Amino acid sequence: MATDSGKKTPARSKPKPKPRTAGTAKKKASPRKSTLRASLTGKHLVIVESPAKARTVGQILGRKYVVTASLGHVRDLPKSKIGVDVDQDFEPSYVIMKDKKTVLTDLKKAGEQATSIYLATDPDREGEAISWHLQAAAEWSRRSEPPKRVVFHEITKEAVMEAFKHPREIDMQLVNAQQARRILDRLVGYQISPLLWRRVQRGLSAGRVQSVALRMVVDREKEIQAFVPVESWTLEAQLHKESGDSTAANLFTAVLHSTKGQKGRLSIAKEDEARRYEAELNGAAYAVASVTKREVRQRPVAPFTTSTLQQDAGRKLRFTAQKTMRIAQQLYEGLSVGPGGPVGLITYMRTDSTQVAGSAVGEVRDYIRDRYGKEFLPDKPRMYTKRSKAAQEAHEAIRPTSARRDPEALRAHLDRDQHNLYKLIWERMVASQMADARSDATTVDIEATCKASPNVYVFRATGSVLKFPGFRSVYAERREENGGAEGRRALPLLVSADPLRCTKLEALQHFTEPPPRFTEGTLIRAMEEQGIGRPSTYAPTIGTLLDRHYVGKEQTRLVPSPLGTTVTELLTEYFTEVMDPEFTARMEKELDDVSRGERQWVPMLDEFYGPFQKALEAAQELMPRRKVEEETDEICETCGMPMVIKTGRFGRFLACTGFPECRTTRRILNKTGASCPKCGGDIVERRSRGRGRPFYGCSRYPECDFLTNRKPVPTPCPECSGLMVIADRDTAACTNCDWQEPMGTDVEEQAPVAG
Repeated sequence: MATDSGKKTPARSKPKPKPRTAGTAKKKASPRKSTLRASLTGKHLVIVESPAKARTVGQILGRKYVVTASLGHVRDLPKSKIGVDVDQDFEPSYVIMKDKKTVLTDLKKAGEQATSIYLATDPDREGEAISWHLQAAAEWSRRSEPPKRVVFHEITKEAVMEAFKHPREIDMQLVNAQQARRILDRLVGYQISPLLWRRVQRGLSAGRVQSVALRMVVDREKEIQAFVPVESWTLEAQLHKESGDSTAANLFTAVLHSTKGQKGRLSIAKEDEARRYEAELNGAAYAVASVTKREVRQRPVAPFTTSTLQQDAGRKLRFTAQKTMRIAQQLYEGLSVGPGGPVGLITYMRTDSTQVAGSAVGEVRDYIRDRYGKEFLPDKPRMYTKRSKAAQEAHEAIRPTSARRDPEALRAHLDRDQHNLYKLIWERMVASQMADARSDATTVDIEATCKASPNVYVFRATGSVLKFPGFRSVYAERREENGGAEGRRALPLLVSADPLRCTKLEALQHFTEPPPRFTEGTLIRAMEEQGIGRPSTYAPTIGTLLDRHYVGKEQTRLVPSPLGTTVTELLTEYFTEVMDPEFTARMEKELDDVSRGERQWVPMLDEFYGPFQKALEAAQELMPRRKVEEETDEICETCGMPMVIKTGRFGRFLACTGFPECRTTRRILNKTGASCPKCGGDIVERRSRGRGRPFYGCSRYPECDFLTNRKPVPTPCPECSGLMVIADRDTAACTNCDWQEPMGTDVEEQAPVAG
């Protein structure tokens, strides 16, 4: 049963895995050996979360310090029971995690030998809680000199050494806020989830943030299904100056805007109305009425927060939110980029603040002046306000630890994904301190004087010319919902009274469109805007929705499954408050109040639990049973009964309706449209257990063992008729010869079939 706490798993920098071929088995991982073999007598013990971070920090601190990793949390609520005594002020019963007992034993022994202990876990609430749990589990509060807490937001020599000059005690306000979140999530998850097991099917989960995020996806899908498109029409004239020819460079388009002398824009609702205007304008005389030019300035956007990084990496790099955070953690914890050993390349990646340290701003401005020139540098440093009212996860935006560390200089030291994400972060930070981009925007009003009537209509054309790129020479933001349009085409040089010639007048039909389905990035943006979740929970929340098969993906868009829709409808009916986005946002604000010491955590939990308990009792009595099955045309080959689509632990599958007498099941496979080069069968998409990356194999498996990691293209190679696969985003390549060709923008949709 999943909850929403988003517990951290340490990321490790590792070489690219070699592709596995058919028949090769994955080696079983050996148990982690202790890194605490040397004596710590006379030395300082420093504890961080991950081995990668330990290596980087250890190199900075030198031989007087021994830096080791706790590998995340060592203590948590038990998995086998709720672990919270609601009658005793929500007293949690923490237990040592089974896989951390050896780690904790080693840490306790090391602590006994060490001169002093420093807890250097991450600089957010959960990092604070990890340190507190470590101190409690190892019983270090009894030491004559209790452990010291050190906090740094980037793993550089300057930041780490400065942090060790100013150690502090554990901040119990931050710990209590994290405890309250963990207990809230446990109370919701461990009491609603079993109810869903009994009423819908086993293996389901509910969560305080997870279920609200699911509701957002389901509600969006219902909006789309209920949407009624509204028809409208426009008239477009293709024009050029009478003195010029009709070459592509001289042609431009203007749209019917209004009737001369009348206020307001013309609205054309139906085709017959559009055809009347079209007929009336046949043979009209066109001339320029006015030309208006104005300078438009575009300001750069703020450096990345967790939310905006996940959105931009999804748009530009096609990374999932979880992949973005995994790679960002590698960049933060330190990678080897030269003879000096590992170094942290970016600041802490879980943040909702857009502030930047003054020293970092100064370095970026110096770099811009040296690299691009004074004209690219604004007179004063740019200051960005916080996007979130309660920004608290860290004190800085996500930025490179040094602007002088150019992405191109690191290309040889990073893998492709690491380099691409670092480049994105570096470009956004540098651009944030550059001058505005300046464009000349031109609006041309054109009068069309009709021959068959006294009416004069006004057409309007707009264009834009970039005259100074400013920050756009480094970084251009692209919005997902508007197709990423970067600007408008330039217009030819026009002056008032210029006569024009119309080469084509066309009536075009339009329909209003429903709101788009969420992508991971746009869902995260919506969650942030509504105050649902925090930077550390966005990626785990979406991961859970996918893992539980509550949502699926069509291209990059999130689509609720019948199971997800059913669960949402039941929870919304019986747990109105828990499923209310405004209530969830209010709970997040109250947790922020706890972290600042403005509220006590136990009374906050008590206010929540009373109404929740009543809703739970009502749901246990009244919630109906629901079967989540989709009818199909498939017939069971064993007993001849119809088969239906069900959702299980590993996804959707076909099952016989004669269950339990007949237990026949079949996988649902996605055809790629390509044929197997070995036997001619269909190549279908397969997926390892869980949410691993897809791979592609023959539908006749196990008779045919053909496998490939690259997605096949339906069209065979024109050179040798071999199998074509997607080599990169823009290229398809043959697996049998050296043929390569550009790939179309539309990849054929896979067709689901029974297997």
